[in-house]
Amino acid sequence: MFPAQALAEEMLARGWRVRLATDARGARYAGGFPEAVERRVTRAGTFAQGSLIARALAPLAILAGTVSSIFSMLRDRPACVAGFGGYPALPAMIAAWALRLPRLIHEQNGVLGRVNRIFATRVDVVACGTWPTELPAGTRHTHTGNPVRSVVLERAGAPYEPPGAHPMGLVVIGGSQGAGVFSRVMPEALMLLDPALRDRLRVSQQVRPEDMARMQDSFRGLRIRGDLRGFFDDVPKRLAEATLVISRAGASSIADITVIGRPSILIPYPAAMDDHQSANAKGLVEAGGAFVIQERDLTPDLLAGHITAILEDPEGAEAMAAAALAQGMPDAAEQLAGLVEHLAQQGASA
Repeated sequence: MFPAQALAEEMLARGWRVRLATDARGARYAGGFPEAVERRVTRAGTFAQGSLIARALAPLAILAGTVSSIFSMLRDRPACVAGFGGYPALPAMIAAWALRLPRLIHEQNGVLGRVNRIFATRVDVVACGTWPTELPAGTRHTHTGNPVRSVVLERAGAPYEPPGAHPMGLVVIGGSQGAGVFSRVMPEALMLLDPALRDRLRVSQQVRPEDMARMQDSFRGLRIRGDLRGFFDDVPKRLAEATLVISRAGASSIADITVIGRPSILIPYPAAMDDHQSANAKGLVEAGGAFVIQERDLTPDLLAGHITAILEDPEGAEAMAAAALAQGMPDAAEQLAGLVEHLAQQGASA
């Protein structure tokens, strides 16, 4: 929902009227949208989740939502329709296609999601948040990047302090599904580091509640200065103060890391659909801003080796930070908004 929210904020700032069309499930995650955004909840359905009955009834729910969306768009014709993937977007995107309205989709990841795959050749343009993105032949596309939060933009390009004899920040973030594997591997990896290096680390790590006591005991045993929490509400600040970041390869995480500009070790989530997190990491790794370790290969020895290689090479770490920053696109929301205005203008003159 965040790229949609960022676009909504930018369009409102440009004087546009914005409506969010989603289903009841999507509406639960729309709390961050500005109050000025109109909300329209329509029926939708998914073939991938829920009970057998719910999945069997999904086509009827999508049809009902589509008919409702068509009538809504006929009453109040939008100048442009922007889809952000997921089954909640299906009814509105089908309606926009049926009415031949100007339309685009934005794809966060390096592999199109199922819904975006359906519409990739049925929209005026695909806005790619990650590059390269695997696209069907003949797809019109442009690389806009993934919008980031304003709190991230406030720290865009924050000066990077390379590794040295001073205290160094190591930030480990993995999301609710990623923190488990990091909790298993990080204590042993830290134990394998040279004590002189380990003593200079200040570790901020996201930890699941069930792993917290064990992690706290491990950090105490290793005498590591650590801040272990289930959730960080100040991730941009911690990234800006980090010497090195260890993270999953989610599109939003990579966008934050590159806009601020920090070296990273990325461990893609292996259960992500179509292995899209590996695709997300590809561009940053090829640019020299990150190393990637597949979870099947992740061992304490390998992780410790990567941490040591980066933190004992100040020039190399600084080059990685610069390469990451060069991949960042802090103007992604502005580019998306410009694309909307361009399509709307073309539609008005057609």
